Amino acid sequence: MSNMTLDNLSKKYVLKAGFFTQLSGRAGVVSAVDQVSFQMEEGEIIGLVGESGCGKTTLGKMLLKIEDITSGSACIDGLDISSVRGRKQTVEFRKKVQMIFQDPYDSLDPKMTIREIVAEPLKALKLCRSGAELQERVSRTLSLVELTPVELYQDRYPHQLSGGQRQRVAIARALVVEPEFIIADEPVSMLDVSLRAGILNLLQRMNREKGIGVLLITHDLATARFLCNRIIVMYLGKFVEITDPTSLVEDALHPYTQLLISSAPDLFTDTSNRIKVEGEAASAVAPPKGCRFSPRCPYAKDVCREKVPELTEYEPRHFVACHKVSKDFSNLYNME
Repeated sequence: MSNMTLDNLSKKYVLKAGFFTQLSGRAGVVSAVDQVSFQMEEGEIIGLVGESGCGKTTLGKMLLKIEDITSGSACIDGLDISSVRGRKQTVEFRKKVQMIFQDPYDSLDPKMTIREIVAEPLKALKLCRSGAELQERVSRTLSLVELTPVELYQDRYPHQLSGGQRQRVAIARALVVEPEFIIADEPVSMLDVSLRAGILNLLQRMNREKGIGVLLITHDLATARFLCNRIIVMYLGKFVEITDPTSLVEDALHPYTQLLISSAPDLFTDTSNRIKVEGEAASAVAPPKGCRFSPRCPYAKDVCREKVPELTEYEPRHFVACHKVSKDFSNLYNME
């Protein structure tokens, strides 16, 4: 059975010049992703949510080898992504994992027809023996994403399609190699609300019929709740909570998750119970010593500012990294 496993995966960027370097006399380091771990099973849809700049897209790029891994490991079917070398291994890896980018206006080549765009991965990975086989797979995949009749769309250019149709082309390009996993980076954020449901239903159908695992990167809790089996909440490079959508919405444990939910549309919460948080998010160049959310957390105690909380299973299949809900520190918060 196919699976994807992350073990203490980290990504750091060194700032070689700029104000911080001049001020401190040394190069700054941005900790974009910091020692995150999880396992994604075959056919599972996992949502990765969090505010802009928390490291979601960087994590997705590492899983595709677009960004190098600084430390830790990411494995697909036991293959360490960092060990992939040479054309043969790269081809096998690209057949397993594909990406749907956020903006179809930028990710599709305007000089290529839809047929050429969808056929490009097949040519690059040399997956077809003949032109007839190539055309058959392109036509079959365009039909899967409901761009039919195929003859009406395959010779058009991206500018001749609507936003929803362009995103279907982007999905077709990812699906045409028959991957095991898809990294979907905000696949509906550029679309009108009226088009989003169709794209989400398409991803759900591909998951159900083809068994393709999906890592959905999004800032929209409603989208994640609709599509995902589990949701990971990320803050400033760290995973702070992992659970199923129902538990996340109805019984969020981490204060940052509670903040996200209370900031979402009213389908999640009563407006009278909105959480008020003061202060700005900490810098990824100089993150807080303990919990990264502690400068903004209304429940923060000394232990939160000094010790990094571990991601632990507080309830069955409900993981949280927070001293507030740790049984060892519950007396500090007068919890019942």
